[in-house]
Amino acid sequence: MSRLVLAIDDDKLVHKIIEDALAESCKLIRAKNGDEGLRLALKYQPDIILLDVEMPGMNGFEVCEKLKKSSETNAIPVMFLSSRTDISERMRGYNSGAADYIVKPFNKEELLARINVLDEYRQVSQRLKQDMEQAQITAEIAMTDSGDMGRIMRYVGQSYHAHDLDSLSNFFFEFFIPLQLEVAVAFWHEQGEVFKSAEGAIQPIEQELLEQNRGGNRFVDFGRRTIINYPKVSLLIKNMPTDDPGMYGRYKDLLPHILEATNAKIQDMEESDQALIQINQIGQVCDDIAQQLVFLDMHHSTQSENFKKLLEHANEHPEKLSSITSPEQLAEFYQHFAFLNEELELVKQKLVLVTETREALQTSLNKLNQPWTEEQVASQDDIELF
Repeated sequence: MSRLVLAIDDDKLVHKIIEDALAESCKLIRAKNGDEGLRLALKYQPDIILLDVEMPGMNGFEVCEKLKKSSETNAIPVMFLSSRTDISERMRGYNSGAADYIVKPFNKEELLARINVLDEYRQVSQRLKQDMEQAQITAEIAMTDSGDMGRIMRYVGQSYHAHDLDSLSNFFFEFFIPLQLEVAVAFWHEQGEVFKSAEGAIQPIEQELLEQNRGGNRFVDFGRRTIINYPKVSLLIKNMPTDDPGMYGRYKDLLPHILEATNAKIQDMEESDQALIQINQIGQVCDDIAQQLVFLDMHHSTQSENFKKLLEHANEHPEKLSSITSPEQLAEFYQHFAFLNEELELVKQKLVLVTETREALQTSLNKLNQPWTEEQVASQDDIELF
């Protein structure tokens, strides 16, 4: 089914570029200003809205805020079209409710690719909405009488049994359901960055903000959003209650505990992954040594048999010893034993590699079994108290 896209922009050239890009995959509705765009959005309920930032009358941020305040249009993904590239503009766009932000001038391939991502996000969100509502009801009933620390201990216990990021994220998002916080998370795993959202799909602009603020402060507040950064995990809270100082302070005291536990769990996963890699390396080296020894045994057996026959013949005909043991034969046997020595030296080297890898593996496993030191536990200076 063809997607319906509403483009709100006062620039005719931009409309032409959008029309060319979407001609084969989308049906396009055009609006030249914010008022017309709001009216058409209510009337046609488009799948995606492309929204210019700078327009006469209402600017794009104001239009987006109105779209998100309306129950009839708040679920429609909005992509901003802007000529400004600074991060503050992206944050302002995200605060107003946008799901993505593309910089002018853009080509049609880039625009179509981003629309495809937004459309996939929209579909996944719709499919999971009912499941999330049911999960929220179940979790609220189950955890009504649990305090904050009880929920943290429950999560720590659950995370102990999580051995991959998918299962860990399921437990992670479950923690936030009774708090009524909408969140997205980035796991900074050494084998690759992983982005997840409680809605089932992360918006492109959310991923970009998490990436760009990764090396920033522990807490990054902008509007009603907050990013909390740890070395292995960053949390984006989409509806931080900044207008309620008591609740705001409670969450800023509470959330570092779950992030510290998550950070430690990811470190454990990385160490376990490294241990498995080392185990596989040991197995591969042992296989190589076994194959090399089989080859050496066959080669040495053949040459030993030839040498045995030569000695037997020499004993039976000592008068012909000079003709039996020619310089060529002696050179051949010399080369064989020289070759054997070289191959045995390679075997020794591989055995040294096995020993070193085994020691590294033992160190990794011992590290996993050691209790945390004071240096590994988060300092109280890292946790903001209110």
